[in-house]
Amino acid sequence: MAIWLFDSDCVLCTRGVQYTLKHEKEPTIRFVAITSDEGRALAIQHDLDPDDPTSFLFIDDGQVYDASDAVIALSRHLKGPARALPLLRLLPKALRDAGYRVLARNRYRLFGKVESCITPTPQQRHRFVL
Repeated sequence: MAIWLFDSDCVLCTRGVQYTLKHEKEPTIRFVAITSDEGRALAIQHDLDPDDPTSFLFIDDGQVYDASDAVIALSRHLKGPARALPLLRLLPKALRDAGYRVLARNRYRLFGKVESCITPTPQQRHRFVL
């Protein structure tokens, strides 16, 4: 099972989780909030500050991805428009990661913060660590 370590305070991030839930090819992703004990430990283990995350992490088959590589790795699990995201690989990694970092640094200002954490359905609950 893949793991998505996400910022549960971020509107963009939680909407990304909701999009993923609707467009997954198979329900194989586990969603771990960076504010949870497990999320904090995963973040620290992979050199990400859990109190000021500059990226999300996507772990798939033991491989850890961050920044634009995480977006691309996540997209391989999705159907719909997100399937086009691997085309980002046509851009140099430095350029796509720079764009990712600008978006990540400004995510609260651009998209805001959620008032409450995402609430999974009873059928989805086993896939979440909040």
